[in-house]
Amino acid sequence: MDEIIQQLAEQDFSRARSKAFTRHLMSLLLGRPTLLLPFHLVKDKLNITSQTYRGVKPVKIKKIVGSVDRYNEFDDTFLPKEDFTASRWKKINEAWRSDVELPAVRLYKIGDAYFVEDGNHRISVAREMGTEFIDAEITEFSTNVKITEDINPKELIIKSEYSDFLLKTELDKHKIFSDIEFSRPGRYIMLLRHIAVHRYYKGQDEHQEISLPDAAFSWYTNLYNPMIEIFRRHQILEKFPRRTEADLYLWITNHRYFLMQKYGPDVGFENAALDFAEKYHLSRMDSFLEKIGLKTSE
Repeated sequence: MDEIIQQLAEQDFSRARSKAFTRHLMSLLLGRPTLLLPFHLVKDKLNITSQTYRGVKPVKIKKIVGSVDRYNEFDDTFLPKEDFTASRWKKINEAWRSDVELPAVRLYKIGDAYFVEDGNHRISVAREMGTEFIDAEITEFSTNVKITEDINPKELIIKSEYSDFLLKTELDKHKIFSDIEFSRPGRYIMLLRHIAVHRYYKGQDEHQEISLPDAAFSWYTNLYNPMIEIFRRHQILEKFPRRTEADLYLWITNHRYFLMQKYGPDVGFENAALDFAEKYHLSRMDSFLEKIGLKTSE
């Protein structure tokens, strides 16, 4: 019986390695990385506010997206990328096939995403064998932004920028605040510039120094939110799939500036929004991006 189990474990590892190699080749062809997220990269980029031990609980394996120190040895579906993992992997597989109870893995949790502190091979075997949940000892790290299980490196950069934005503006402390989300990095610094201009003029009007958080809340209440209401009332976002309301805010405020240069200062936000939607809706945007060698999905 032991010999049969060893043979099956050998076959399971060979199959898993073959799948990992195939996924790697496809990732090179399609330009879609299959990397596990390093925990230190995520932790360093986000503003961690607290750490809490949550005990042992079952965790859906597909929510485990990274590792503390084995992120180079497995791909993003925990298939083994290196042959030197074979010995440990096969021993755990043999234990799994023999119904040996293995200790709970140890995971770090940020939002809805989990990272392996200990137990990478156990997770790899369990996932390859079709197990949906695994018992895990969980330590949760809290942050000021929402992290989902499908986070990728590009989204992590955006989230880190958003985390810094919220620290500076303190907008998330207000009950009426709703998340400001962008589809691409580098946009929150632009919002801070908008807030800085609003802060300057508000200070001039009130003849006093305005704090950044107070200016940010005034900007959000009197400029940003009314623009978002215009987008929703006219269902403008529906014309720009894969984009966000915050994307539209930046595009249309810039568009309004150019319209004001052409037609004068009386161009309102609503007219600017409708004009932008008419001129740059999806079909036109696709055509423009195609001309410059890009695609709307990029």
